[in-house]
Formats: sequence, structure tokens, C-alpha cells
Amino acid sequence: MYSTCIFCNSSLGRNDTIDVFPVGRRLAFDARKGRLWVVCRSCERWNLSPLEERWEAIEWCEEQYRGTRLRVSTPNVGLARLKSGLEIVRIGQPQRPEFAAWRYGDQFGQRRRRAVLRTGAGLGVLGAGIMGGISSGMMTFMFMGGFSRLSRHLISGSPNTIIARIPGDDGRMVEVPRRELRGVRLVSSPAHHWQLLVPHGRTTIALHGDAAYRASSALLPAMNRFGGSKSEVREAVSQIERDGSPAAFMERAAHVPGVREPVPIALRPASIRLAIEMAVHEDVERRALEGELASLESAWREAEEVAAIADDLLLSRRVSAALDRLRGRSG
Repeated sequence: MYSTCIFCNSSLGRNDTIDVFPVGRRLAFDARKGRLWVVCRSCERWNLSPLEERWEAIEWCEEQYRGTRLRVSTPNVGLARLKSGLEIVRIGQPQRPEFAAWRYGDQFGQRRRRAVLRTGAGLGVLGAGIMGGISSGMMTFMFMGGFSRLSRHLISGSPNTIIARIPGDDGRMVEVPRRELRGVRLVSSPAHHWQLLVPHGRTTIALHGDAAYRASSALLPAMNRFGGSKSEVREAVSQIERDGSPAAFMERAAHVPGVREPVPIALRPASIRLAIEMAVHEDVERRALEGELASLESAWREAEEVAAIADDLLLSRRVSAALDRLRGRSG
């Protein structure tokens, strides 16, 4: 397999994921027609692979695509991103997209462990300072008050730390300090499905659409700075899967029947807070992937015309048999 793009001569890159086909960071395949391309990330042109190098790689791509939960698709093209960073473009009938719940257990667990270790180490230092002050007879009520404030900061974070910058009502960016997190609310919006209410001094800023997603991506990890236990993560995942999609869960989370004043997100159960962060993150990634599908489909149609001509000129009996086998698996 060539390692440079035949159109712009740029390197196609390498992957450590497919032993039989280590070239490329984005692969496109059509199992039904037996096509495999390496997509150049410099010029975005599709490089058709040699016939003899395709078959195992196509089978591997089909298997990995089916097992990958972060994927989006149109009626003709699907895009999946593997944990290794390799991207797979699948040509053919779409498969049902699934919520990538498996990715979040480790993420929240690691966040919890890091936060506990940092907080524990800080409180240990404070405790040693207090004991030293007591033993030397220098401890005063003023020092005790300072230690108390420091311990609260270690556990909850400094209230003055800027967590996010969001667009204000006049269009200018305003800073959101940590102390405002306790007043952030998720509310239902007929026009936008849901919106985020962020307190700013004596006023409240209402965010929806892309601005709400961007703000949520910054604010929610700060609210969930201690991550979650395994049981809390499992419950968060089940909350989203119960609704069928992150978007549907967000609508349900924003609309709480019988509640006149929406409860701040920070005061909601840990599993709900974690589920909201998961859903926002998942939708942000999905929206980004969906933005690439239109250009991918256009590029595929152009590349398929060239591939059909090239393959018809080189098709042998052995290749035809392998192609029939692949068609049977993808059908």
C-alpha cells in the first residue's frame, strides 16, 4: 500500500489499530462492493487501495464499525470514531446508532479518584498545620477561621475561580465564577427543547442552542468535580438509555412535571447531574460528526466512480469470490 496521497503527495499517516493495514487515520470502506479507501486528511481526497490488500482490512472495519457506539449516519454513509482515534467511514445501509455509555464509567471514576486524592492531600497538610499550631500554643480563633475557609475551598473549590465565559444579553462575553454554579438551572423551552439559565449578579442569562451546549460543557464538569461511584454512573447511563437518546433525556430532564421553580442542577441527584453531563458531551460529539457527513457523502460518490472503473479492469476469479463472500456478510 502506498503511504502518500496520490493527489497531493502528503503523507496518509499511520494507525496502530489494523495490523494488516496500518496506513491512514481515516478509512472508508464498502463491504458490498469490496472497496477500501484511505482518506487524505490534507486534501480530503479518497485513495483507493490495491485489491490484494483490502479483504482482511474490510472485514476488520465492518466488525469494528458494528461494535463502535459513537457513530452517526445518513442513508448512504456512516462515520464512526474508535477509541484509538482511527475514524471509519462505512458505505451502505445505516445501522442503529447507540449511546456511547461505555466510555463514561472510567472517565467519572478517574475524576472521582483524582479529586479525592487532591482533597485528601490538601486536608492532610491543613491538619498538620493545625496540630502544629496547637502544640506550639500559637493557634487563635482567627487562624482557625482561616483554616476552615481553606478546607471548604479544598472540598468545593474556590468560589471566585472563573469556570466559564458565556455570551451575555448584550452579546459580550461574561465570566461565570464557581459560586454561581449552585444557581444554574436546566429548563424546558418550546422553541429550543431545553435551555440553560445561568445567574449573573442580579440577573439571569438564558442560553440555548450552541451557546447552551458550550456553556454546559464547561459548567457541568465543575459541578461534577467528584465524578461518580460505579452505581451512580450505572444509574446515569440507565437514565439516558431509558429515553432512547441523549437529546430525549435532556428534554425530560428539563421538564419536571408539577415543579413550578426548576431545581438547580447542582442540587439534583448525582446520577441526574452525571447523566446531563454525559448527554451534553455525547450530543456535542455527535453534532460535530454529523457536520462531516455531507462532505463525506459527496466525496464518496466521486471516489466510487473512479473505483468502479479501476476495479473492473483488474477483477480476477479469486477477487470475485472474496467479493461475493463480503456481500453475503454485509447483506
